[in-house]
Amino acid sequence: MLNKNSSVSVDIILPNYNSDDFFEETINSIFNQTFKKWNLIIIDDNSNLKNQEMLKKYSNDSRVKIIWIKKNKGPGFCRNIGLRYAKSNYIAFIDSDDIWYKDKLINQINYMIEKNFEFTYTNYLTFKTSQSFSIQNNNKKIIAPPKSFSFKEFIKNTSIATSTMIIKKKLIGNTKFTKTKICEDYYFKCKILKKINKAYCLPETLTKYRIRKNSLQSSKIQNLYWIWYINKNYNRFGFLENLISILFISFNSIRKYGLK
Repeated sequence: MLNKNSSVSVDIILPNYNSDDFFEETINSIFNQTFKKWNLIIIDDNSNLKNQEMLKKYSNDSRVKIIWIKKNKGPGFCRNIGLRYAKSNYIAFIDSDDIWYKDKLINQINYMIEKNFEFTYTNYLTFKTSQSFSIQNNNKKIIAPPKSFSFKEFIKNTSIATSTMIIKKKLIGNTKFTKTKICEDYYFKCKILKKINKAYCLPETLTKYRIRKNSLQSSKIQNLYWIWYINKNYNRFGFLENLISILFISFNSIRKYGLK
């Protein structure tokens, strides 16, 4: 298990675009981690001046690297840039409006070392906020994904939240995120899962996953469209295979989040 003299470290990739007040909670949850051997790679996707000024106050911390993108390219492009700079044993991902519990990194990395796993994810708490930052307490729900995922299982149930993932760097290799408008992480997970037999769940709730009102990710129809598009153009699925994938993903999404 990890101790103060361990050489194990983790690089955290965080794309940011106009996240406003949400970003403070996200970055504080990283700085408050009980595991301290982390490096944070922030890729700013041409945010507005308010967001850029907010980021600059972290630029003097030796653990934080900020990469400024001059033209908005989307989260997939930003994560791919972050992967170029990642050097640590493990790579973690977090979105700019999600929140980690303080023991997220230590518990998950210890789990990976103990079990010799290369790709893990965790349970997560979903919650909804309006753009005014008010939390709708009646919309909190803990999502407990399956204990493991193979590629064939994942294309029917996409319950690996990106902000819960930690993956060994050597497993990622040259794998890239797609540059699609949304669901850019779906094909990335598909490609990683094709390399290994399974990804495994640490059954602890270690991440708070924010669902913003009126965001692209909150639209089920748009999500399904882009998964269909990625299945067809990247996974090279035929019509029937794609249809089965979409039907199962829809069913499992309703089980997780309901019809809203």
